[in-house]
Amino acid sequence: MPKAVVVRATGGPEALEFAEVEARSPGAGELLVDVAAAGVNFIDCYHREGRYPLPLPFVVGLEGAGRVSAVGPDVAGFAVGDRVAWSQAPGSYAEQVVVPAAGAVAVPEGVDDDTAGALLLQGLTAHYLVASTYPVREGDVVLVHAAAGGVGLLLVQLAKARGARVIGTVSTEAKEALAREAGADEVIRYDRVDFAPEVRRLTDGAGVAAAYDGVGRTTFDGSLASLRPRGVLALFGASSGAVPPVDPQRLNQAGSVFLTRPSLGAHLATREELEWRAGELFAAVADGSLRVRVGGRYPLAEARRAHEDLEGRRTTGKLLLTP
Repeated sequence: MPKAVVVRATGGPEALEFAEVEARSPGAGELLVDVAAAGVNFIDCYHREGRYPLPLPFVVGLEGAGRVSAVGPDVAGFAVGDRVAWSQAPGSYAEQVVVPAAGAVAVPEGVDDDTAGALLLQGLTAHYLVASTYPVREGDVVLVHAAAGGVGLLLVQLAKARGARVIGTVSTEAKEALAREAGADEVIRYDRVDFAPEVRRLTDGAGVAAAYDGVGRTTFDGSLASLRPRGVLALFGASSGAVPPVDPQRLNQAGSVFLTRPSLGAHLATREELEWRAGELFAAVADGSLRVRVGGRYPLAEARRAHEDLEGRRTTGKLLLTP
């Protein structure tokens, strides 16, 4: 029987149990995949703790890469032996996972399993943020929080590729070095200074065109205060906790700014959109213009340690689980 990381009762990292699970077969429109690498993301922690409830028990994880071992009925474009990656297949912390064919993409030659397993969920998020939520243009100044994290490092690179001046925030000297290596023009140590006044100083009082905020509660007010008139605050995550309810009048007072809470699912509405975003990401990886940093690899049986390290902010880049 295959093994997987199961949650039987929601809670902290101790809720993650490495156990045998029932073998599955792919149904109509599905692929059975032998997992080579599973990506670890904050949304997995939200599922584990019940912030985003799922029916119990469940296998954790949404993202990964591997090789197709069986193909269900009514599947076109995939065959046994193909290398694939995905970003939204529940149960991906496992030796085998059933992946909807509509959500799988072929992994091109030249992209290894670790990179493919690390790229899609955070890469597609970074792509929709800079290409759709606030389409970055040449000369824009943007703010990227947690600029040395998995999404942050990709955001910095993609925004720079579009001609932006990027201001990143980080909490340690090592993370500052990583953000600068990724291309950040300015890096603010928010463990040392209040970042919003520093953003104003760095922009001569003008503020930024967009603030990409996946941190949430602890950064929201400062992000709002960092925007230029009619700027965009893209609140795409809440790693520090949920943001309390917001009076819309605050958006007026901040300069007729825009607040949005985007999600990946809404930006993968069609197969064509998925292939466009994934295709641009894989092409950038292949030509060397986008680097994916794998900050930690853990055996599947040590998923608890991966969650502890992620939530303890002891990591940079992407974390992977390997069966």
